[in-house]
Amino acid sequence: MTTDQFASVRYLVDDVQAAIDFYTTHLGFTLHSHPAPAFADVTRGPLRLLLSGPASSGARATPADLGAGRNRIHLTVDDLDIEIARLRSAGLTFHSDVVSGPGGRQILLTDPADNLIELFEPAR
Repeated sequence: MTTDQFASVRYLVDDVQAAIDFYTTHLGFTLHSHPAPAFADVTRGPLRLLLSGPASSGARATPADLGAGRNRIHLTVDDLDIEIARLRSAGLTFHSDVVSGPGGRQILLTDPADNLIELFEPAR
C-alpha cells in the first residue's frame, strides 16, 4: 500500500521505539517504516499513525506550549471486555472507566507518551 491510501494522524512521542512496540504488540498495528530513530509510522487498516520523536521535523514544528488535546484515535473492537482483560493482563492501565451510550461502549487508554486511544465496541 502506498502512503496516499491511508488517513494519517501524527502523534508526538518521547520514545519512538517504545511507541512502535506499544502499537504493534498491543493494538494490532504493523510497522510501515522506521527510517530513523526520530520517526516511524505504523498502520492498521487505512490508518497510518506517524510516530514523531523529539528530533523529528513534525515535533519541532509544534509550539512547545501546547499540551495534549482531547483528540484521540478511535479503534473499533469486537468485544471490549475481552480487549480490556487482554491489555490489563499485559500490564497496561486505562485512562477512564467504560462509558456506555446509545452507540456502544468505550474506554480510553494512553500510549507511552500519554496520547489517547479510544477502544470502541459498537452497540449490537
